[in-house]
Amino acid sequence: MFGPEGPSLRELAVQALSSVERGYDLLAPKFDHTPFRTPDEVLESVGRTLAPLGPFEDGLDLCCGTGAGVQVLTGLCRRSVTGVDFSAGMLDVARRRVRPPAAGPEVAWVRGDARALPFPAAFDLVVSFGAFGHFLPRELPGLFAQVHSVLRPGGRFAFPVLAPPRPTGPGYWILLGFDAAMRVRNALWRPPFVMYYRTFRLGHVLRELGQAGLGAELHALPEFGRRGDGSPRVRLVVARRDQPAAGSVNS
Repeated sequence: MFGPEGPSLRELAVQALSSVERGYDLLAPKFDHTPFRTPDEVLESVGRTLAPLGPFEDGLDLCCGTGAGVQVLTGLCRRSVTGVDFSAGMLDVARRRVRPPAAGPEVAWVRGDARALPFPAAFDLVVSFGAFGHFLPRELPGLFAQVHSVLRPGGRFAFPVLAPPRPTGPGYWILLGFDAAMRVRNALWRPPFVMYYRTFRLGHVLRELGQAGLGAELHALPEFGRRGDGSPRVRLVVARRDQPAAGSVNS
């Protein structure tokens, strides 16, 4: 929920009628007081699940926002952590708020587009939290190809996925209504503001990861329990860049 320090209704309306980049520049000072920020419980659970898969040297938080994922990476990576986002306002807040451990990795902030990452294959762990609603389904192949390009062979790409709400619950209709409202807004107003909650479907995502050369595994986050059918309420997708065959040239 929005706290007393969060944005007003008017501020949210101005954001929603802006471009995605400009909208987040405006929202940045109050972003951490909105429900859009990934909850600490999810961040901590992801960190605990990834820790046994390490050690990791260099990490990247894709679409880092105000840096909550970067903070997680500082406890997982030994040498460096980089946060990349296309909103200068979000990066300004992140620089002020993230406090790496005294003996922790070096932290860097880069303004850039996730669809055209300005890095070589320099990371062995890439994470992302809550950003995929800003990408249309047709953009996922290019996005995952970019992630593949910045991972070292054997590197991992990890992100949490919540189970979709069932049609019998209010959450389903809230998200359906939000997505419908965004489609109407984007049909009538420019520039578009791409933010959809129901377009990032796990089955499609896993297929696209595989096509990009990222073999995925699913890890249940047990702290969040299971649904009535026994499926996890929250999963962590961990996709690994293929190792080159012995004797081959790494591309």
